[in-house]
Amino acid sequence: MTTQPAIPTLEDVATLAEVSTATVSRAINSPDKVAPETRRRVNEAVATLGYSPNFGARTMAVRRTKTIGAIIPTMENAIFARGLQAFQEELRLHGYTMLVASSAYRADTEEEQIRSLVARGADALLLIGHHRNPEIYKFLDAQNVPVLITWAYDPLADRPSIGFDNKAAMQGMAAEVIKMGHRNLALISAETASNDRASARHEGILAAMQDGGLSPDDLTYVETTYGIEEGAIAFEKAMAMPIRPTAVFCGNDVLAVGALRRARELGIDVPNDVSIIGFDDIELAQVAHPPLTTVHVPHREMGRLAGLALAQLLNEGIALKPVELPARPIFRETLAAR
Repeated sequence: MTTQPAIPTLEDVATLAEVSTATVSRAINSPDKVAPETRRRVNEAVATLGYSPNFGARTMAVRRTKTIGAIIPTMENAIFARGLQAFQEELRLHGYTMLVASSAYRADTEEEQIRSLVARGADALLLIGHHRNPEIYKFLDAQNVPVLITWAYDPLADRPSIGFDNKAAMQGMAAEVIKMGHRNLALISAETASNDRASARHEGILAAMQDGGLSPDDLTYVETTYGIEEGAIAFEKAMAMPIRPTAVFCGNDVLAVGALRRARELGIDVPNDVSIIGFDDIELAQVAHPPLTTVHVPHREMGRLAGLALAQLLNEGIALKPVELPARPIFRETLAAR
């Protein structure tokens, strides 16, 4: 007869981390109240043991909380707002409540939030992008918590995604810009090492340059964090390069609006002196001056389909399947031919 492995307990975590059970509880439920080094030891013990306060309940499938967690990189701008609103509206139709957290683009913070949402009994999770430590996926598998990826699409990935192809979307926009006669291109991007959406958009521009007969090595590249002021500073750096770009791509519309602001401050005419292109097509792009050329992301449809897919999985057992949505160029007044 096969012996079932012992379910890890709070005491097991405390012993391995060399702390009290009360400290383990605080580290899981109120991580901001625990010293970073202690929190690290507790998190490592939790990961090693595969511990979750709701593990037994999940294994026996005796209850559901009717909550679904969503972890987004930031709440400081509207990039994820429309998608999450549609996600929440769809979940509500099926009797589910959304719990949302923000990681501030920090992988360690996201991992803490994943474990915290699982500890609170989230029936499933919505995550942004595929790239993260494989150990956190192993943890989710051990807890039997399904995961759906959005704001990205990769049919070959281990986790199903409902989203769009970031590389193809940016490549399509860059190809149009190159057709309009631009040869000196720049990209203002978020850090690509830990952001698969940013790295895919970077790759898309490089691919378009290759296809258009330009050398990808000639792309002026400025990496920064997301924010209007950060976009302004990065734009000034790009325009100070020895070979001045005639078209500046931005990893999102927030960076692009910052670039537009700094262009006005420097007396640089957009689009006659330089074209500026964003990505996302949030409302900010439409009210910018001049209105921003960008890549339209189907935020609401993506959120709605994600909510429907997770509700159908949990309520009816319908397996999650990858769904690709179109992202298309939107031409406004910040782009002109050369």
